[in-house]
Amino acid sequence: MTGDNNITEVARRTRRRRTGAAAKKPTVADIARAAGVSTATVSRALNKPDAVSAKLRNKVARKVRELGYVPSGAARALASNRSFTIGTVIPTLNNAIFAASVDAFEETLSRHGYTLLVTVSNYDRPHEIEQVRRLLERGVDGLMLIGLDHPEEVWQMIERSACPAVAIWGHNDKPRVPCIGFDNAAAAEHAVDHLVELGHRRIGMVAGLSFGNDRARARRAGVERALAKHGLPVVPALFTEKAYSHDYGRDGLTELLSHGAPPTAIMCGNDVLAMGVMFEARDRGIAIPDDLSVVGFDNLPITSQLRPALTTIEVPSVPIGMASANAIVAYLTDGSPIQSKSFPAPFVMRATTQSVR
Repeated sequence: MTGDNNITEVARRTRRRRTGAAAKKPTVADIARAAGVSTATVSRALNKPDAVSAKLRNKVARKVRELGYVPSGAARALASNRSFTIGTVIPTLNNAIFAASVDAFEETLSRHGYTLLVTVSNYDRPHEIEQVRRLLERGVDGLMLIGLDHPEEVWQMIERSACPAVAIWGHNDKPRVPCIGFDNAAAAEHAVDHLVELGHRRIGMVAGLSFGNDRARARRAGVERALAKHGLPVVPALFTEKAYSHDYGRDGLTELLSHGAPPTAIMCGNDVLAMGVMFEARDRGIAIPDDLSVVGFDNLPITSQLRPALTTIEVPSVPIGMASANAIVAYLTDGSPIQSKSFPAPFVMRATTQSVR
């Protein structure tokens, strides 16, 4: 009997007339008969896809779709002592830049048969503790955290549970868990080096909020380090922290302009604040870059479409997400240690900086 005939026969047997009784669910045995393979082969294709050839894996997957088979998550977890879920806690849904990393993370996990559970802390530390506790109670096989600034109780729960975890977006020589990210401070320092090379000496910063945000603190530290390196003063009145929105970016520029000697260049903690600075400058008749140079941080897609296009720093969101997922999956598959890794964060030169007048 051919494979197509098998499908017809199995599909007929696994459906009932709609007389009020539920249709019988297709089983692994049904998939095996339809594909012409053993139940053990189907099990390997579903639970350990890397253990079978791509041709066989695709064949089983096709029969699974045709029969409408849905594996039992509980049975799969019981048989393998795994939940095939990975948990993550992201700080906020308001920052679009996190979406790229999480999307790449989820897509990579999905290819390996894992489901991503996403929670949001909203920079609320007690809430973050509770979210991590719930993920661990659900039996997630791994955790991904954004950044390195987390409550001590979170670190302790991870250590006690022995759950493999990775922190992304940060950089630390001695992290509590492996860190896959980039050096925020070095990236910001490089941007200020560029401004100094253009002749700027009064450089201000509209930074992101630093509470619970090691990335924002590192970026500010990088700016201050660059100024010190070039023998330039760190003027407290030219540094301000603002929440993530265009309006707060506008407020940041207004605040810095109130100084007796306003800056000729502004480094921003993220692209959204930088856009707010640009919008406020436009409304005030301040020409960018003729009167004021502006640098962002993130390289959001829209920044290349602004006029003038925003000079910024590229955050390697997709490589970070993919590398993090692959590292966790490798650990769960064969015990490969999760290694810290730092990606470059390139400086993206566009049209919002020029030599000081």
